[in-house]
Amino acid sequence: MLNMAVKAARRAATIINRASFDLEQIAVEQKDQNDFVTEVDKAAEAAIIDVLLTAYPTHAVLAEESGASNGLNDESENVWIIDPIDGTTNFIHGFPCYCISIALRQRGVVTQGVIYDPVHNDLFTATKGAGAFLNNKRIRVSRTDRLSRALIGTGFAGRRKDPEALKEFLRMFEAMTLNCQAVRRPGSAALDLAYVACGRYDGYYEKSLKIWDIAAGALLVSEAGGIVSDFDGESGFLESGNIVAGTPRVFGQMLPLLKSAE
Repeated sequence: MLNMAVKAARRAATIINRASFDLEQIAVEQKDQNDFVTEVDKAAEAAIIDVLLTAYPTHAVLAEESGASNGLNDESENVWIIDPIDGTTNFIHGFPCYCISIALRQRGVVTQGVIYDPVHNDLFTATKGAGAFLNNKRIRVSRTDRLSRALIGTGFAGRRKDPEALKEFLRMFEAMTLNCQAVRRPGSAALDLAYVACGRYDGYYEKSLKIWDIAAGALLVSEAGGIVSDFDGESGFLESGNIVAGTPRVFGQMLPLLKSAE
């Protein structure tokens, strides 16, 4: 199943890379305020679904652009969770930070995860209980044990023009900036989590995400020896979309700071 997800991601990457050479020709639709979808998102998603359902015709699908399909319901045992381009706004502008994210949830548990960065040809994979890998090489979270030495990733859902949410984000940003080495906000939650898994970041936090943004990345972090939770330190982050991830020591220092800034 992991190999099939990799195959699907590479098929989508072919479409995305071809389109990236002529961005001005891409048709862009606005789904909501500051929330965009391109014909490339749709084509890449269709390619992923075609590969997966050809191999597993009874599996259900939950995808960013097409939503629930192939009989998805509360009883579905196997659900593919797909984001064809996480970081669409970056892609539209030619900013080289976006990826394909595919996860498989079986009986409510995410068991397979693939994040593919087509710009840098970085393939992150994870299978529950079998570790996390970058280009077939085993990865671990960093050994950073102090928040003061940590590089932290974050994000803010720009499409939500909610003044109170922005104030909360700025409080958290201030708390983190004053206590860590530096904060980064490149604009792809899935890649942010993959970067925690391979040690490029020491921690990451964000609110109001969708399940397809974080399902694969969260598995990568946990399989790489990191900790993932919601802002209460519980396991409901896939449902709430509120996520904190990091090395065990850094995570433990981030959580109370973020909680106090809520």
